Amino acid sequence: MAEHAALGFDPAPGNPAAVLALTRKLGASSKSLGEASRVVTDLVSHSSSWQGEAATAFRASLSRDLPRYLASAHTSLAEAARRLTGWHDTLVAHRELAARYETQAAAAKTPEALSDVRRLARELAAEHAAAARRVAATLNAATDKLAPKEPGLLASIWHKITEDPADALSNASAILGAIGAGVALFFPPAGLAIMLVGSGLSLAALAMHVSDAKFRKSLTDGFTKGQFDADFWKSSVTLLGDTAGSVPGVAAIASGAKAGTAAARAAMAAAPEASALTGLAPGTTAFRQAAWSTSDDLRQVESPLTGWAMRSSEQSTRNKVGVAVAGTGAVTALLDYAPDNETVEHSSTAVDGTRGVLDDAPTAIKKSGHVWSVLRP
Repeated sequence: MAEHAALGFDPAPGNPAAVLALTRKLGASSKSLGEASRVVTDLVSHSSSWQGEAATAFRASLSRDLPRYLASAHTSLAEAARRLTGWHDTLVAHRELAARYETQAAAAKTPEALSDVRRLARELAAEHAAAARRVAATLNAATDKLAPKEPGLLASIWHKITEDPADALSNASAILGAIGAGVALFFPPAGLAIMLVGSGLSLAALAMHVSDAKFRKSLTDGFTKGQFDADFWKSSVTLLGDTAGSVPGVAAIASGAKAGTAAARAAMAAAPEASALTGLAPGTTAFRQAAWSTSDDLRQVESPLTGWAMRSSEQSTRNKVGVAVAGTGAVTALLDYAPDNETVEHSSTAVDGTRGVLDDAPTAIKKSGHVWSVLRP
């Protein structure tokens, strides 16, 4: 109240910075959901790029409602972000006007002048409250119209994405990784592209998780205070999954950067009198080719455990097992959006942790060694 001591009340309560931060989170989440919706829709449709028994079985395993749910959630989040952007602008304008009225009230020389300013402030307060009610009504209407009607589904997705966008990125990465692995069995270029997108999401999730103080605290409390509780194990498994999932993307960028730099230097050395832009085209081409080649090589790196356990099996069978292992990650990621259930959550953590220790981590180490052998001088 000290901020509006002369007026005696706040005509335009609200926090523009908080509204803007939420708007940006909703916009980023909407974009991720839109991409996931597009990929799943393409896979569910009977595309000529993936046919056969495996394709039919994969499509049958997906709920027919999943693409619709993803598209609806994407539209709802985009609409909410748009409405909140307008509310942010209104809130900023109203708070500026409230500050001006406070200054005028503090400078008023007569009771009549002070009364006039307070009257204007009350009118602003009424307008501000009416605008807030309109925004709330439009947000509720957008949710009622665009969201799936099944109880609990949208609420779970909405809460998960807005409250923890880093986990949402991790889940999206796991889903795309499984989809990409399945597609790669029949159409490697498309599968590789999908897996690269998933690896990029893992890298983004890793950065967001590491920068989250709450996430770091759940880990450090385990080692410093012996609090090896559910949060510690969930954070540990998440960190392992994000790190392992980001390896192909980081490796592709590093390999591409090395090749691109070498090609650019060679081009400039061949034409020393030319401008620095001489090396741009060959450097870009070399970067793209090396990054793609490295990604394709890493896609074919087999899990050490799978390779040992199935050493006498045909390669096609081993590839299908690899897709099935990746599929468990997609299943646990989708379960993360189900209604809260402690048993399911703990089971998912156990499954992800087991897969991470036995498959993800050894495979990531093997891939890192392969990349290092290529990158080292």
